[in-house]
Amino acid sequence: MEWRMRAIRGATTVPENTVEAMREAVIELLDELEKRNQLHPTDIISVTFSVTKDLNATFPAAIARSRPYWDSVPMLDVQEMQVDGSLKRCIRFLVHAYLPTSTPIYHAYLRQAAELRPDWNVPQLL
Repeated sequence: MEWRMRAIRGATTVPENTVEAMREAVIELLDELEKRNQLHPTDIISVTFSVTKDLNATFPAAIARSRPYWDSVPMLDVQEMQVDGSLKRCIRFLVHAYLPTSTPIYHAYLRQAAELRPDWNVPQLL
């Protein structure tokens, strides 16, 4: 079986700027990432999280590090560019992982973020 580095995108929204709301949303998003892609954190190369300017209660990477096997995944949190009319209270990720080339990629867009890329809420064969 041939493996290669693959990129997986995902996003979600939170109802308010609190640690609890962000924790719930990040855990839900990472659960979907792992489940949809049959991905184990040891296969992850790195993760970049971005948050909109209106979210600053906690770092998404800090939430992810509390999950089993995620404490050794290199992660980075950044603030997303502010664009007029863009989705509010949004958390996004870009995951790079080693996966079999024959495995379809499932991008995870949840809650209000499902509007961002409806075309990517289906498996992508790359």
